[in-house]
Amino acid sequence: MRKWRPTPSPIHVAQMISAATTTQQPGTAANVAAALRTLREACVTMLAAIATMLCALAIAPGPGPAVLAVVLCLSLSRSQLDRDLRGRIEAAIALPVVGVLAVGVGMLLHSAPWLGALVFVAGMFVSIWLRRFGPMARRAGSLIALPFVVLLTTPHIQAVPASAIPAPLVPILIALLALLWVGTLQALARRLRFLPSVRASARLAPTPTRESSLRPMASTRMAIQMAIALTVSFTVGYVFFPERWAWIVLTAFIVISGNRGRLDVAYKSVLRVLGAAAGTVLALTFTLHAGSHDATAAALILAAVFLGVWLRPLGYAWWALFATLALALLQGFAGASAPRILWPRLEEIVIGAIIGVVCAWFVLPVRSTAVLRRRIADALAALATAMDPAIPVRTIDGFIAAVAGVEQLAPAFRASRLVTRRFRVMQPADWVDALVACRAPAITLIEMGDTPGAVRRAIGTARKSVREPAELLSALRDLRRSLPS
Repeated sequence: MRKWRPTPSPIHVAQMISAATTTQQPGTAANVAAALRTLREACVTMLAAIATMLCALAIAPGPGPAVLAVVLCLSLSRSQLDRDLRGRIEAAIALPVVGVLAVGVGMLLHSAPWLGALVFVAGMFVSIWLRRFGPMARRAGSLIALPFVVLLTTPHIQAVPASAIPAPLVPILIALLALLWVGTLQALARRLRFLPSVRASARLAPTPTRESSLRPMASTRMAIQMAIALTVSFTVGYVFFPERWAWIVLTAFIVISGNRGRLDVAYKSVLRVLGAAAGTVLALTFTLHAGSHDATAAALILAAVFLGVWLRPLGYAWWALFATLALALLQGFAGASAPRILWPRLEEIVIGAIIGVVCAWFVLPVRSTAVLRRRIADALAALATAMDPAIPVRTIDGFIAAVAGVEQLAPAFRASRLVTRRFRVMQPADWVDALVACRAPAITLIEMGDTPGAVRRAIGTARKSVREPAELLSALRDLRRSLPS
């Protein structure tokens, strides 16, 4: 899952998979509901992280194992590899095997950097390319990617040699402990109804879309883009920044992972740079007054991680800001000076972001508007199915999930609309707004069991207009007018 950094940066790793889902409610009510949901998820995640961290400190004292414990819990919670019993069994079997391989790659990155980089790039390519073979392969790819990304977070933190457990086995044991605590606490939270059930969570998750007509297919394009971005990042890092190469590699990985098109990558890059810049300024100010009390610094690090996990669905810049603050505080445990680390780190984040954007823009690029139109088509198809009078049992689940998939793309397009409003007539963000405006009245109509002919015709017209972008907005607005107020 997730994430990344060169020196001690526990947090950044959780960035990897998935984006925030939305609720059915419109406006402010939806934002409040989403904030409460993510707050609960953050509480459970942090409890698992703290429990795993305490276990890690008991078996292998030192900041390295503790950082690894937090990173793995954040990553497992976001990736939801332990979502069900089958997933937990798969993860428990695969994590030790992949962990051993990751330890080997980590040793290569230190003893034979270029060979280690080659193996790292190959591993990440395979983890993404496997997505083309269905859900099982996608889960396997997530398991493969997780330890490889964690390598970028912890390699420079030296553990205190006070454990009777052989060093190569410590990461494996911590991975299993993270899986245990995340799975146990999430299951308990769902049983107590503190978190939604697995079925309710699935209801909010975007449904898989039909196979892309792109050639090469989307997963292959993403794998090639990632491989080239990582290769360039390793090369630039090794040649120009031999002591801090992981920051460049990590940033390039983050901004290009989960690529939803060129605009999405550019938007994510801007947020990451702005968030890291704000976090750097805040961290430098904070560390001047925080002192060097280990207990206080540890509590502040965990608080920063918690706020980052909670606010990340509201914008990746929040995550970058609080992750930077936590990293600055962590420098005290690593024996490094925050001012000496953070400014160069910001420079390399900018370089990594540029590499990611260039690769997304010029290496088998995917147009963001094409991705958006496809998701709108999926949402309209789900709505047509839910409105079909020939179907005896109709539900709103598919339509809600499909609209949630469209809304995942909305922030980048809305930001683009702010910048290009004066000189661009057609704004894809307007398509999103028009579709979202249809959600609440459409749900009401479906739940009432009504299927007006005028609504079905408006849906059909909107589905046809997806192929003609100039007509799409007016068709979606006509659909909204056909629905009850």
